[in-house]
Amino acid sequence: MEPYRIWQYQTEKHSLVLGKDERPALDDSEILVQNKAIGINPVDWKFIKANPLNWPNGHVPGVDGAGVVVQVGSKVDPSLIGRRVAYHGSLNRHGSFAEYTVLNVERVMTLPEGLSFELAAALPCPMLTAWQAFEKIPLTRQREVLVVGFGAVNNLLSQILVRAGYIVDVVSASLSEERAKSLGIRQVYREQSQIDMKYFAIFDAVSGENAAHLVPLLRANGHIVCIQDRIAKPIDPPFTRTISYHEIAVGALHNFGDKDDWHALMQNGEALLERIENGSVEVSIPVTFKFEQMLDALKHSETTKLKTVITLS
Repeated sequence: MEPYRIWQYQTEKHSLVLGKDERPALDDSEILVQNKAIGINPVDWKFIKANPLNWPNGHVPGVDGAGVVVQVGSKVDPSLIGRRVAYHGSLNRHGSFAEYTVLNVERVMTLPEGLSFELAAALPCPMLTAWQAFEKIPLTRQREVLVVGFGAVNNLLSQILVRAGYIVDVVSASLSEERAKSLGIRQVYREQSQIDMKYFAIFDAVSGENAAHLVPLLRANGHIVCIQDRIAKPIDPPFTRTISYHEIAVGALHNFGDKDDWHALMQNGEALLERIENGSVEVSIPVTFKFEQMLDALKHSETTKLKTVITLS
């Protein structure tokens, strides 16, 4: 394989530069994916600017992508070559901002035939985050839950909750009443100050501080799920309302999850991809840029907050 193009991190400038890399060697359980599309997430431009993991010069950022398996390790079934997959990679390894990416075979999702690479690449981070948030609370139908914020994650989460039988209210300044009704959402609050009832569970995608302000709106034995940040200490005194506190970090599974954890997450991810393909779960069509326009794509994601995808020919 000829040297392939990558976007490399520059520590001094906190930016990226286009470069090239040689064909990587694969461990026994790894696969090489030829990326057909690359998803841009807020974590990408945030980490490029701040570099909290101390990436060295030459690191390849990016966590989400979709493409075709072109090579497999010695312990991987060779029939996987040619399979269409999507993935959510680790921030600690060379990522998706490249023409090829090395992945653990257990950490990819097989794509439905009718799902495009462009849409698939936009999904792993928000979709798997939404699923992990959903799994934090007991499955009890007809309980009232509140979803705060309506970005890519909470759009998916709200639909998952509705289809599981929960009564879903949303706090959003932008979600239209018409769209809310079409998704099965009961009511939309424009501001948190309008909330006048208590909930079995609240899912907050704003901040840990904001989530803490929402805890008084929970019923006894309720659940607060922080999709952004976390609540460091319980709000209530011990042995009072006995609230359950939850935090979400999909990427942490790369460091703390085992084979069974990943198998379960990828199975659930594949089931959601099927539902997205058949239209039973609605998602926004991403804005696309070419591989050479990576810097423009990152800026677009940051300034517009719209889902942004890089396409490769």
